[in-house]
Amino acid sequence: MTTSGTLAAGRLGRVFEPRWLALGASVAVVAFLALVPLLYLLWQSVHTPGTAATAGVLTLDNHREALGAADTGRLLGHSLVFAGGTALLAFAVGTLLAWMNERTNTPFKRLFYALSVVPLIVPGVLFTIAWILLASPKIGLVNLALQTLTGTSHVFVNVYSMGGMIWVDGLHYSPVAFLIMSAAFRSMDPSLEESALMSGASTWQVARRISLRLSWPAAVATLLILFIRAIESFEVPALIGLPVGLQVYTSAIYQAIHQYPSRIGLASAYATVLLVVAALGIYLQSRVTRHSRRYVTVTGKGFRPRVLDLGRWRYLTAAVFVVYFALIVLLPFLVLLWSSFQSFYAVPSLEALRNLTLDPYRAVLGHDNFWPAVRNSVLLALGSATLVMLLTSVVCWIVVRTRWPGRWLLDQLASLPIALPGLVVGLAMMVFFLNFDVGIYGTLWILLLAYVTRFMPYGMRYNTTALLQIHQELEDSAQMSGASWGATFRRIVLPLLKPGLLAGWIFVLIVSMRELSSSILLYSPGSEVLAIVVWELWEAGQLVELSALGVMFMVALLFLVMVAQWLGGKYGVKQL
Repeated sequence: MTTSGTLAAGRLGRVFEPRWLALGASVAVVAFLALVPLLYLLWQSVHTPGTAATAGVLTLDNHREALGAADTGRLLGHSLVFAGGTALLAFAVGTLLAWMNERTNTPFKRLFYALSVVPLIVPGVLFTIAWILLASPKIGLVNLALQTLTGTSHVFVNVYSMGGMIWVDGLHYSPVAFLIMSAAFRSMDPSLEESALMSGASTWQVARRISLRLSWPAAVATLLILFIRAIESFEVPALIGLPVGLQVYTSAIYQAIHQYPSRIGLASAYATVLLVVAALGIYLQSRVTRHSRRYVTVTGKGFRPRVLDLGRWRYLTAAVFVVYFALIVLLPFLVLLWSSFQSFYAVPSLEALRNLTLDPYRAVLGHDNFWPAVRNSVLLALGSATLVMLLTSVVCWIVVRTRWPGRWLLDQLASLPIALPGLVVGLAMMVFFLNFDVGIYGTLWILLLAYVTRFMPYGMRYNTTALLQIHQELEDSAQMSGASWGATFRRIVLPLLKPGLLAGWIFVLIVSMRELSSSILLYSPGSEVLAIVVWELWEAGQLVELSALGVMFMVALLFLVMVAQWLGGKYGVKQL
């Protein structure tokens, strides 16, 4: 063989080394998941498919209808009011609780902090249905209780309103604000607060003029995160808004797909508008984070935050924690538990108490779709959690360890789906695989792809944090000893990443089990998951069976969180 032939063979051999195959395959998968379905969705919004006799044409009709229709202003207004109100309510509640937890001597605050993770595992569809049972004008327990106390038939609360939508979604997202703002208050140097107190400022003046101002970047970032989460919310607008004509973009997308004939182009145009709003929120959040150094107060010196003595007011703040926990966990769970023991839904009474039965549980366990849905949910959760963490571990290694030009772009691509609402991810997958039929539409495989796409940014977060804490000398030593890249990655990097991998794996497992928005457009008979079964039972009016399934679902997810906490203690995982 000639020298040139030998060199060519050597280059070809290096290209097909396991290292380059693994890295290249990871880059290709990330690029496909993040870009291809999304780009095809945008194409679908400006393209009218052809028929057997005519060719498809480019058109802006879908965007004209989405942006120029008579009710477009109302749709945009509803979406912004709903998302803005939800973000403000969740932020106000979460920040107040975070300040009380981190800066005051409120009794049992450690217990309340530990319980703050519980609302995060409650599926949005179940939380929304529970509040419908609590605050519906006709059957809501809150209305019935107040009517009994006052002796009137007045409707005191009405969940079927914009205020009701904001209340339910704001409560559901308030634990996110609580956890983020707790971390901000915990890492803040308290010397400025102590100086203000010594200068005669009151506790409330210190909280308003010192604590909140120092936490401004975290506060703005939290508000933007909550706004993005609310603008993409599906369960509350669909279950509460649609019955009374309060449409937002997510419910408009759902209706455009489910009308006859289905209007995929219009749904794609709505999704494009939603993407622009979400992307703008992500951009503003990055700008706020970039300029956050001017608010830094933590130095290399150790400090211990001074706890403010509230005196008698500490019992009031403890009562606030109790009421909050009752609103987001206890009341929703109890109303579902009560309903699950009835033959048909009835408000609590002595007569209804005598009619308790286990029939709803028997009906659920004997439901044709129950056990297949359990199997599908478990398989999808295990598969998506494993694939997300393995894929992002390789991507994070490229971003953190290499000097490849364009690795920042790979990081941005892998993080892009965080700006994609779940319903948009499902729509993009549906549109793409309907037009490029490779045999996975209507199967679990398309749901798996949607889950991996949706939760890829969370895997990036966990793996990047863990990899930055591992010194590269360990990998260099292994390679100098003759280990291949594959052996080094498998035997050095992955074991050292175990805490981050495990934390991310558990998180993705839990959120995959409760995912509805990216599943609602992709499932078909035989590929239902538990969240879809809950949705179908609601649409069929089988309220007691839905409640029984919801109770079992919530208990199972709570068990998963307890296992996660146990594993976290065993392996030193702190990012659950």
